[in-house]
Amino acid sequence: MEEGFRLWANPSSPHAEGRKARAALEDARERIKRSLGWDGELIFTSGASEALWIALGRAKAKRRIVSAVEHDAVFRAAPDAEVIPIPPFGAEPDREALGEALGRGKAIFALQSLNSETGTRMLDVGSEHSQDLARQVRAASGLLLADCSQSAGKRPLPDADMIVVSAHKFGGPIGIGALLVRDFSLLEPGGGHERGYRQGTENLPGAMGMAAALEAGGLDSWATSESERLDFGQTIWAAGEGIVMGPQCSHIFAVAHPTISAQALLIRLDAMGFAVSAGSACSSGTLKKSRVLDAFGVPDDVAARTIRVSLGWSTTPEELERFAEAWGSLI
Repeated sequence: MEEGFRLWANPSSPHAEGRKARAALEDARERIKRSLGWDGELIFTSGASEALWIALGRAKAKRRIVSAVEHDAVFRAAPDAEVIPIPPFGAEPDREALGEALGRGKAIFALQSLNSETGTRMLDVGSEHSQDLARQVRAASGLLLADCSQSAGKRPLPDADMIVVSAHKFGGPIGIGALLVRDFSLLEPGGGHERGYRQGTENLPGAMGMAAALEAGGLDSWATSESERLDFGQTIWAAGEGIVMGPQCSHIFAVAHPTISAQALLIRLDAMGFAVSAGSACSSGTLKKSRVLDAFGVPDDVAARTIRVSLGWSTTPEELERFAEAWGSLI
């Protein structure tokens, strides 16, 4: 990023300094695509939310369909979308309802690869149900939009027509993300930068930081092993009440306290030195019941006592042990 800040010029400027900045931007673009294993197009954005706005606002499809457990940013980007329910404590959308929705005209269907509040793997590379879901969408001439904000840089990308990624979720800087598009022909251009698909000057230092973070490594470069993280999840679930919907990732866990409310838990754990959340960070300050937990079928009284515990690349085994002890003391 420091190198990017020294390249002060606008990457769209035709002078020598601008061309130098453009070369660095395109180098970062290719490095990111290579790290993610993506051979389509990449549009730099200010983060996942903007990428969702572009995908859902510009997709060459007549209708928008979303699953009931998507991030709030999806619903803000497509407020009139048809919502597909999730069977209680299920890990995939109601396929019959999805089929009926897809049959009403060409649509783009948005689904999280990994749920941001529960850690449920909903679009998993190699799983038969994920492959079958992608086939179902394409058989209806639809487009599949995968929100990979929580999984990119940690797990391989799923088979999708468009993919949303956010740099700060894998150790990169805040304020940079991307929309990966299989082909630009799937989107209506809107003028401006990024080949006419995004307004605003590109964030060159952010793009270079995003590339560097991806190249620094995935889950295998974390301070904890997958077995340590999964053991940690089992430990806090055993002490409290685990909220498990299906295939589980190893860095996001939803757990309920037997009696204390989620908001009171946030305050107590914060005083103990732990930063956790109730719901997604974009909506956790609202003091409302989690819409996602409600859509998953979690009872109201349990949802009101549920927090999200998420781990990062720098989380240490000692920190996991300290949290498990603190959680046990609250129980």
